[in-house]
Amino acid sequence: MKKILVVLLAVFSLSMASFAQTKPVEKAKAPAAKTAAAPFKKDGTPDMRFKANKEAAKAATPAGPLKKDGTPDMRHKANKEAAKKKG
Repeated sequence: MKKILVVLLAVFSLSMASFAQTKPVEKAKAPAAKTAAAPFKKDGTPDMRFKANKEAAKAATPAGPLKKDGTPDMRHKANKEAAKKKG
């Protein structure tokens, strides 16, 4: 009985060792487009407490109407033209 338990324990130990991570997980990298005029938070998103970031967010809003979820409504000409200009 002891031999069976020892064998089962060895098999269990070896199987658990195969689940170990082989390489460390890397953290997500922050965006590279950081400037001194627009401060960012530690996670890389713009810090909206600063005027420069608020103005940049206003400039990024679409020219035409929005849908309920906040995305531009592409049925309108102004939004279609803005999308063509971006790329």
